[in-house]
Amino acid sequence: MNLSKEIKALLVTLILFFSPNLFSQSTTKFVVILDAGHGGKDPGNSYHGFVEKEIALKTALKLEKYLKKERDIEVVHTRKSDVFIELKDRPKKANSIDANLFVSIHCNSVKNPVPYGTETFVMGLTRSKGNLEIAKQENSVILLEKDYKRSYKGFDPKNPATLIGLKILQEDYLDRSIRLASKIESNFRNKLHRKSRGIKQTPLWVLDASYMPSVLIELGFLSNSKEGLYLNSDLGQNNMAEAIASAIISYKKEYFVSQADVNYDKIPSSKAGKSTKSKRIADSKVSKATNSNVVFKVQFAAGNKNIKLNPSNFKGLKNVSVRTRNGSFYKYAYGDTSDYAVAKKDLKEVKSRGYSAAYIIAFRDGKSISVEEALK
Repeated sequence: MNLSKEIKALLVTLILFFSPNLFSQSTTKFVVILDAGHGGKDPGNSYHGFVEKEIALKTALKLEKYLKKERDIEVVHTRKSDVFIELKDRPKKANSIDANLFVSIHCNSVKNPVPYGTETFVMGLTRSKGNLEIAKQENSVILLEKDYKRSYKGFDPKNPATLIGLKILQEDYLDRSIRLASKIESNFRNKLHRKSRGIKQTPLWVLDASYMPSVLIELGFLSNSKEGLYLNSDLGQNNMAEAIASAIISYKKEYFVSQADVNYDKIPSSKAGKSTKSKRIADSKVSKATNSNVVFKVQFAAGNKNIKLNPSNFKGLKNVSVRTRNGSFYKYAYGDTSDYAVAKKDLKEVKSRGYSAAYIIAFRDGKSISVEEALK
């Protein structure tokens, strides 16, 4: 891909500006950033008396209540009141605390009052003219900020050419973002019986500048009076929040293993040193409880490019494998072991090569399963 000097400069700026803690992650709490779209002087969409910034905030606050029922989920908001938050500060906050997920809540609208349904967006190049219009609409808040030309280093929310370079920054997280988006839309469709308009890729700044799996959820169309009425109600907001929370919790169980998830032996710890002994015993059992049908690998990259499995293409990593979906999306993994302790060492090795977003994945009889299920 030939990038202009301006786009290359933008990439460097974004990497330096948004990733102060790129190489560290928490393993005790699963941190979710909830981003209620718009706010303050930026109302977002307004139709039939329904205001996007209000619905987004109320839904985000209700979503927090459902998520906090899980003991190891920590919720952080970009805003908890009707205030204007500059777009660049939303992903910046998420990056600064090494959050595990970034979830942005919005409402859709068009001039035509007929369309309705949910959509969930992930980062990526635009796939249609319609998606590009949504990208321009959501990114246009940049123009309300002071010194936006200096802050965004030439990024123009109305110019598709400046969107191209953003795709490169988050390609490693795209696969997981799609996975979360799929769970969210599935819940909307199957649990709430809402019309799902699917998962879409489009270059939205708030997603592309966050160094973690990220989604932007369009709860529905305020321009459709019936759907707007539902989204503006307590019942609608609670239903949507619960469906999103269920998807996030399912995602967490699939991709995140904290110390609390490992079933250590309940050895009494009244005497000093016994808790340490308990942990050593547990680690030993996890290491020995191997199953030839269960395999652990370390996924470290995903994208639309089919890269030759040469060590030189992967910073010297030799034991690299690839999986493909429909021959157009590729997932790259390192290692192949039935021993979880070895998999953890493989993860450390991969991260030491600079792949800070790497994580352990698991398979049973060739079928993908959650790490939690594999450990059980």
